[in-house]
Amino acid sequence: MKAAAHAKINLALVVGALRADGKHEVVTILQTIDLADDIELEPADALTIEGFDDDTLVRGALEALAHAASIEPRWRVRIEKRIPVAAGLGGGSSDAASALAIANTQLAKPLVPAEMHGIAAELGADVPFFLHKGTHLATGDGTELERIEFPLDYVVLIVLPDRASKHSTRAVYQAFDRRDGGVGFDERRAALLNQLARVEHARDLARLPPNDLASSPLAQQLVELGAFRADVSGAGPSVYGLFERAVEAERTAASLSRMGRTWLARPL
Repeated sequence: MKAAAHAKINLALVVGALRADGKHEVVTILQTIDLADDIELEPADALTIEGFDDDTLVRGALEALAHAASIEPRWRVRIEKRIPVAAGLGGGSSDAASALAIANTQLAKPLVPAEMHGIAAELGADVPFFLHKGTHLATGDGTELERIEFPLDYVVLIVLPDRASKHSTRAVYQAFDRRDGGVGFDERRAALLNQLARVEHARDLARLPPNDLASSPLAQQLVELGAFRADVSGAGPSVYGLFERAVEAERTAASLSRMGRTWLARPL
């Protein structure tokens, strides 16, 4: 059985201080886009992952599912990567969620959504979102999800600069803590929720606050080139720009092609 594992962008990301459980309080708007990996999963004699040697999340997800179902993890998984790795687009989390969803349908007694959510939340903050996709407000440690209705009539340009260095998500959060980034979280959270309630048209997304974790001068460059909103996605280093028209996004992608890899996508 095959499935598409879609990437995401963070249309906004507000982060608070470190919690007692070792995680950070966040408020983020997650949006899936049509850039996707392909996941193929079938029963096998043992658990094998092909196509992406650095995978750990898919393996961990299927082992956790098998444990919950009291069976041996016996699947063959083939991953065809299209989402850039370690770029802030959630590719690994999406792969894991897609593998979980496919494998669950093959169980004699599939797990219920709450059980699947629990497994996903243990794997990573973004994984539960990818079981649902679409547009969600994620709060708490990022695993508390609320579906929201957002305009989808825009084009996404993803830029991954050639010289961008990807620090681990943990390192990015540690740097955030060292600069006391959590100070003022309640005010920033309120500002995000206030702007969220006012979104009616795609251009209204421009009023959402910038990413608390990471920034890039490329975001301002994208705005100067016609994007009505641009920001870093997640912990970076990829940067996205939102455009009203595909021709503008295509023109901008061509002008930035020497800076790094680019992708054009639509929100889902």
